[in-house]
Amino acid sequence: MFFIRVLLLAALISMALAGPWANICAGKSSNEIRMCDSHGCGQYSAQRNQRTHQGVDVLCSDGSTVYAPFTGMIVGQEKPFKKNNSINNGIRLSGRGFCVKIFYIKPIKYKGSIKKGDKLGTLLPLQKVYPGIQSHVHIENCDLSDPTVYL
Repeated sequence: MFFIRVLLLAALISMALAGPWANICAGKSSNEIRMCDSHGCGQYSAQRNQRTHQGVDVLCSDGSTVYAPFTGMIVGQEKPFKKNNSINNGIRLSGRGFCVKIFYIKPIKYKGSIKKGDKLGTLLPLQKVYPGIQSHVHIENCDLSDPTVYL
């Protein structure tokens, strides 16, 4: 029981030190999670055919600037799909105890430091690949835990 309390306290301290993440998409006053549309639902653990959505979709307009949610390092490119298409791009960002994958963006760089609120890149054209979808950036914790609390 003591060990569990220590872990909970450590998690709370980590969240307090990191604070909430910055707004991710230009033109949005908050990080709004994509609702359900004909292509599925944007919340964490939503059912997607035979799998579970392992991230959170944050609404963003095609071509909008995407910002760093926290200060850290861009540590490389991430691709959400095995096949190439016009939205198959993204990055891995780590720092402040976080590691996230951010999909569907054209990044300004694939390596280097970044500060909370700095431009990461621009949202790729989701409407061209999935007509009728609510355009969004996909945020996925590297450990596949739920990132919603930080948004």
